[in-house]
Parts: sequence; C-alpha cells; structure tokens
Amino acid sequence: MKSFRTHLSFLNLAVLSVFIITACGGPQEPETPQKWVGTWSTALQLTEPRNNPPEPGLNGNTIRQVVHVSLGGERLRFRVSNVFGTKPVSITEIRIAQSAGNGAIVEGTETILTFEGEKAITLPPDSALLSDPFDFDLAPLSDVAVTMYISSIGEEITGHPGSRTTSYILEGNTLDQTAFTDAVTTDHWYIIDALDVLAPDTSVAIALLGDSITDGRGSGTNKQNRWPDELARRLQANPGTGHIAILNQGIGGNCVLRPCLGPAALDRFERDVLNQTGVKYLVILEGVNDIGGIQTEEEAREVAGALLTAYEEMIDKAHEQNILVYGATIMPFGDSFYYREASELARQMVNEWIRASGAFDAVIDLDQALEDPDNPGRLLPAADDGDHLHPSQEGHRLMAEAVDLSLFLETEIIEF
Repeated sequence: MKSFRTHLSFLNLAVLSVFIITACGGPQEPETPQKWVGTWSTALQLTEPRNNPPEPGLNGNTIRQVVHVSLGGERLRFRVSNVFGTKPVSITEIRIAQSAGNGAIVEGTETILTFEGEKAITLPPDSALLSDPFDFDLAPLSDVAVTMYISSIGEEITGHPGSRTTSYILEGNTLDQTAFTDAVTTDHWYIIDALDVLAPDTSVAIALLGDSITDGRGSGTNKQNRWPDELARRLQANPGTGHIAILNQGIGGNCVLRPCLGPAALDRFERDVLNQTGVKYLVILEGVNDIGGIQTEEEAREVAGALLTAYEEMIDKAHEQNILVYGATIMPFGDSFYYREASELARQMVNEWIRASGAFDAVIDLDQALEDPDNPGRLLPAADDGDHLHPSQEGHRLMAEAVDLSLFLETEIIEF
C-alpha cells in the first residue's frame, strides 16, 4: 500500500522564510539548502568494433564531445568512466566550456577540471571517477563541450554509440584550440558519463530507462529532439516543474531480460538508475526488443510473464530508494520487421498488465497516444520514421506531449 503527501515546496519556502538576526544586528535571509542533481548522463556499454573511434583514434589524441543539459546552475562536477575497459585509460587534462556549435567553444568560458586536486588522471578498468566541484555558468537546456587529451587507452572502450551528437577528434594535444577545424567527426560518445549540478534542495531528476526509442532513434542528429529532450523543454517551460532534470538512460537495441546491445536492463539497473544523482522518478519504456523475435503463442506468454516479473523487480528496487516508478506502454509496431501475431499478443499482454496491475505508481500510455486510430496496432503516419517501429521527429514530440507533467509535482513518499 502506497501513500503520498503532496506539498507545495515553493509556497512553503516563501511562507516559512524568515530573517536571521546576525551578531551585527542586520537581517539576512538564510541560504537556500542545496544538493547535487544530475543534469545530464548517458547509459554506458562496451563500444562495438563498428562504433569505435575512427582514425586517428583516441590514443594520443584530443576529442571534443558535446552534451545537452537539462537543469542549469553555477557549481558542477563531471564523471568519466572506464567501466567496460580492460586496460587503464590515462587522460592528461579535461576541459569544459560552453559549446559554440560545429566543434567550437565560446572563448572565455573554459574551465580545467581537477580530480582530488590533480589535472591528470588514470582510470583503471571497471572504474569511474568524479571531478572536484567547479564553478561554471551553466544555462538550462544548453550545450556543453567536453575536451580531453587521452594519452593512453586500450582497444575496448567504454562509450555510448547512440549519441545523436557529433564528436570531434584531432591528432595530438590540441586542448588550446577554440575551433576544431578539420577534425575527424563521429556521432558517438566515449568515456564521458555524467554531469551533476548543485541545485536547490527541491530539485530532482527523472531517469528514463529504455531502448533505441528513448535513446533517440528517429530524432535528428545535433537537434537534441529525442523525446527525453522534448520532455526536458516542457519541464523547463512549466513554472511548476523547472526544478526537474532529465537523465536519458536509453541504449539502442537494448533488452530487459538478456544482453542484446549493451547489458540487459536488469543488469544495468543499479548503475543506470539507482546510482544516478538525485533521481526521484523513473519511467520504464522497454521490452519491445525482448518480444520482437517471438514466434509462437507459447513463447509470447513465457516472455511476457518474464517481463512482468522483471518490471516488478525493478519497481521494488526503486521503491527501496523512494523512487516513484511510472510504466510506459510499448508503442505499436504493426507492419514492422518485429510484427507477428505472437509478438503482438505479447505486446498486448504486457501493456494490459502495465495499465491494470497497479504495480506502477502511474501509467504513461504512449501506445494510446501514438496509435493510428484508423489502423489499430500501427503508429500514426506522422509519428512513424518509416520503419513502423521507431518514432519520427514528430513522433518524439508527440511522446513528450503525452506525458502528464502533474506526475512530477513535488511529492513526499511516506511508505511503500
């Protein structure tokens, strides 16, 4: 049995704010309590050979990578990762600056990061490292450029292939260059992991756990218009939800029950959800890759049952950390390469359970929002990127529009 207590945080702060009388006799407003919240992160995996950095590669070279944040702030910390590497990664220096687009940075905004006071770091295999906090003028929904000179890296690279954002590689140490003219480009991220912001204590993050749809398949490269990005824009534009960050934890080709592309959602759940900073809400939109290969009714019932058990396991783990969990229904895939009567049966079984079981704290019915009313079981033509499985850019916008923002009003979980 769950119970919630809703409280108007901003009103409470306004009503309860009092002046503190100092020793000098002058009134001062108390400082607003703050905490660390993730403003950007990505789900990591072992980079497949076909997605490894192009020549000249990363070893002994400089890479500039761009990330799109949700919340803004003035005090940050940054995490890098070698969690899937088998050899140490040595980085001479990392710098963060405001992105000017096309591989360039805004002059005068660059900050050199330190880690326990040192600029140079070595990441052992299966490790991640968080920088020292640093001052930075970070605007909400802005693009940040992360530039690093990697002096040594092995062949197995931790990364995120589905960045939908261009990275820039130059030979040698080119950290001092403002514009990365003539850089080799690639639409993948490597080594970078998360960016946290010191924000008011009311700030929280939503983790979106998913597959290629959440990762952004069908959105535009460098347009930052995946459905998580569109949701972040809606949150920032709404006065009651401007304190909420979005963390996109989607991996293209990912499965819930077994390793497909990247670790299974069950296996990566702790790292990609529970260990992210400031998460208060979780949206699960995943399972289509588990059911897409189903051939028979017997298999449909078996896989659907396993998915429901997996969802319950993730819900229980999230609830242990007072994270509210919202289930998103699996969207239509009629006419796609995944469609068979048996796979459609599994989709309907899973969606019915999401809607009716009461296991989730709320339901986001993306199936209903994007289904073509004239062709049930198929995506709206405007929402279809052409393969009848992934949403188009308009589809990503419609997904975000289908999310009720009142689900993220400030609440305090009393008991699960």
